[in-house]
Amino acid sequence: MQKNFQRRIVKTDDGSHTLELVGMDEHYHSTFGAVQESRHVFIQHGLLALSGKNAVVNILEIGFGTGLNALLTLLEAEKAKQQVVYHALEPFPLQREEYELLNYPALMKKEGLQQTFINFHESEWDNDIEISPGFTLRKKSSGLGEANLPANFFHLVYFDAFGPDTQPELWTQPMFEKLFLAMTAGGILTTYCAKGSVRRAMKASGLAVEKLPGPPGKREMTRAVKR
Repeated sequence: MQKNFQRRIVKTDDGSHTLELVGMDEHYHSTFGAVQESRHVFIQHGLLALSGKNAVVNILEIGFGTGLNALLTLLEAEKAKQQVVYHALEPFPLQREEYELLNYPALMKKEGLQQTFINFHESEWDNDIEISPGFTLRKKSSGLGEANLPANFFHLVYFDAFGPDTQPELWTQPMFEKLFLAMTAGGILTTYCAKGSVRRAMKASGLAVEKLPGPPGKREMTRAVKR
């Protein structure tokens, strides 16, 4: 995927924003509801599935994007008093004029959340940054293929890259094998994608794959576990 694309903000059915890749029929989140989708796929079937199992949860997000998944994770972690170290790969970071207009903090109506959201995007790359007590962010401006990942480290992977039609190179057996090695035993990978070829690539990498009901507007999603 080349970097010379344009983005524009669009409102989804639950009132929250997403970004559209102009002329590419691709969005950062579901047009049926950006916040609904993120909560369903990554919080309910990812973070909450690990609830109470680890003193510190190491998360890897493939595609930091708008920062919505990180923001929802922060709010849930604060509520549960769960410590999180959040690693994110993002080769196409948003510009200030884009992330400042996203309406997630306003919808969640928590004092100070707008500044926290800005801090997500403006925090230094390639360094551990404490966003709030118990939540550390480390962003890397590279894709999964170039990233050096520690072995047996991540308890949870949010696989939120653009879809297989847009970034086919990411949804392959070698990439899932790389993630398999980086995940702890019992680690979870969760994604909105339910494509058969993607599930087969996950299984071939050694992951145990299950179909789950999808968020509004989507019949299924996928969760995989390193047994």
